Amino acid sequence: MTSTRIEWTRSVWNPVVGCSKVSSGCKNCYAERMARRLVAIAAAARARGDDPGRAGNYQKVLNANGNWSGGIFLDDLSLHAPYGWRQPRVVFVNSMSDLFHENVPFDFIRKVFNVMNECESHTFQVLTKRPERAALFSGKLGWTSNIWIGTSVENDEVSGRIDHLRKVGGCVRFLSLEPLLGPLPNLNLTDIDWVIVGGESGPGARKMRPEWVHSIQQLCRANGVPFFFKQWGGANKKRNGRLLGGKTYDEMPDLAQVHRVRAA
Repeated sequence: MTSTRIEWTRSVWNPVVGCSKVSSGCKNCYAERMARRLVAIAAAARARGDDPGRAGNYQKVLNANGNWSGGIFLDDLSLHAPYGWRQPRVVFVNSMSDLFHENVPFDFIRKVFNVMNECESHTFQVLTKRPERAALFSGKLGWTSNIWIGTSVENDEVSGRIDHLRKVGGCVRFLSLEPLLGPLPNLNLTDIDWVIVGGESGPGARKMRPEWVHSIQQLCRANGVPFFFKQWGGANKKRNGRLLGGKTYDEMPDLAQVHRVRAA
């Protein structure tokens, strides 16, 4: 577990590393860029005669060009880390992978869920671009109230992921509309408890248009869904900031309200 600058969470936990690209939102994958940096750090450590630590795992999931190979590394040593966290925390699960990637065995997914089930003082945010696989396994997993499940939707072309998400358990179902690459005119927020919106950042970042953001914000307001605006993005995301209409939107789910709706 490490702390993170990701605005909508506090920590990241990566019992799985490695991924593959499935849609246009993956083109400039930040995790892939981070994996390249970690491979370079591991190489430098080896050159000094030092132990590269977990950074050495990333060489196993990148190809010769430094891109995701589709290979997956299951980090059993990281798997049990939550048992040692004394203070309750909010944790993004697998910021460097996708727990429901097709190459992650179901038995390992179940192990991750068992840890989350037994560490109920922490809140675990699982985000996937493969909600259809999450839905397939949903009934075989324990969805304690501390597990949130979300899916990434970058444009209308992949909005069908939301229908799969609705079939998955979890205390909170959320959408990460990031990087937002187009309008979402058919966005349906039925049974969605939280929406995050953000522009792409880093090299080659594609622009997000303000009208796309305002449309989503208005829809959230009309449906009583908390709205979190992460960033405008761009090559220099700090300069562009995260103000929307002069305000910061850091809305989070009201868990009491979510429980009432689920029970109704």
